[in-house]
Amino acid sequence: MEKVSITDFPDGTTLIAINRPEKRNAICATTAIKLQQAFAAFDATDSQRVAVVTGTGDAAFSGGADLTNIPELWRCIPTVGITTEKPVIAAVGGHCVGGALVLVMMCDLLVAADNAKFSYPEAAVGFTGGMIAGLAARIPHKVAMEMILLCKTLDAQRAYHVGLANEIVPTGQQVERALAMAREIATFSPLVLRTLKRFVNEGVLPQGPSERMARANRDLAIVRDSADAEESLRAFKEKRRPSFQGR
Repeated sequence: MEKVSITDFPDGTTLIAINRPEKRNAICATTAIKLQQAFAAFDATDSQRVAVVTGTGDAAFSGGADLTNIPELWRCIPTVGITTEKPVIAAVGGHCVGGALVLVMMCDLLVAADNAKFSYPEAAVGFTGGMIAGLAARIPHKVAMEMILLCKTLDAQRAYHVGLANEIVPTGQQVERALAMAREIATFSPLVLRTLKRFVNEGVLPQGPSERMARANRDLAIVRDSADAEESLRAFKEKRRPSFQGR
């Protein structure tokens, strides 16, 4: 079973689903990479204009990081592991825990099922990547700190009232509603959407230290894994000048 499924629709929308229901859609090392690749493929395709990200089934959007196979979670975070100026909508049913909460808070819009529960228990388990700090810029500060410091869970209604969720729908309808929202956005001007999203992400929302570090890791990894890096090693071994192609 693929850990991430991707469905491109002819109306310009793309559905990206974490597909590990037997593990509450926990994000393992491979899943994080697959999500990163899925977002990158969506961003690179001219025909696809809006993405919806969800988890398979209604019991859990995702239980967060798989502690039996710890991921580089930054890889699958929109605007961090992959920079896209296209809109991304989260469709959340059931539990959304830890790193999964970071993923959905970095999406542009969020549709919650009425059984959705949002939590960040890392202080209780002794582990964090730190990127959750950005939650305090997206919902009221004291509510964010309640989730971060007290490990309190937000149900769908409170998530809606504090501005984390845009809409609440009956359980099982969150993906359908998110796709309907995506189809509407897909009819709008891509140039305007990209420009406004970039203005918000670069000029309005602050970037915490973990977020900046993750973006630096991503950019350095692109250089490290490039064809030019391979050419440099070959040229060194063959005692010649490298021929760089910029890729």
